[in-house]
Amino acid sequence: MYLIVGLGNPGKEYEKTRHNVGFDILDLMCDKYNINMNRTKFKGVYGEGKIEQEKVIFLKPTTFMNLSGESVKEVCDFYKIQSENVIIIYDDISLDVGRMRIRKSGSAGGHNGIKNIIFNLSTEVFPRIKVGVGISKGDLISHVLGRFNQDDRVEVEKVFSAVIDAVDCIITKGICEAMNNFNGLKV
Repeated sequence: MYLIVGLGNPGKEYEKTRHNVGFDILDLMCDKYNINMNRTKFKGVYGEGKIEQEKVIFLKPTTFMNLSGESVKEVCDFYKIQSENVIIIYDDISLDVGRMRIRKSGSAGGHNGIKNIIFNLSTEVFPRIKVGVGISKGDLISHVLGRFNQDDRVEVEKVFSAVIDAVDCIITKGICEAMNNFNGLKV
């Protein structure tokens, strides 16, 4: 069983912002795999389904970004999911728009949502897919809570498809295969 978490902030005012790329990708994955995210529990919204015969749970924490780990921990505890089977999808300001990077473990790199997940799971060992949202040229908070310009939105949406394929690859072929196939990819 895998837990696939898209990070973001709940509410209309945060839709399509840089910080919500995880939510955007989960929405597309739900469409692709015909999964309804219509359950509210574990401090989040979630749904269950299958990818290639493997049971998956999709989760959007509703705790706001900085407390995402509380929601992730509740699901992991309830379903007895090991951290190695928790895939986190989130925005990364150190990557250019149109880029993605997969890691099997590591530090938070300054991302407060990841920092809280590491704290709540008591480990840095969980797969993560970072989606480039570009480097801030001004105030960081305004940047991540802001929306993409039209050209950047087109570029980042191309990455969304690659992220969905990468999640499938992690589940079916393993994290190392996914890193080999998708890291460095410019879409």
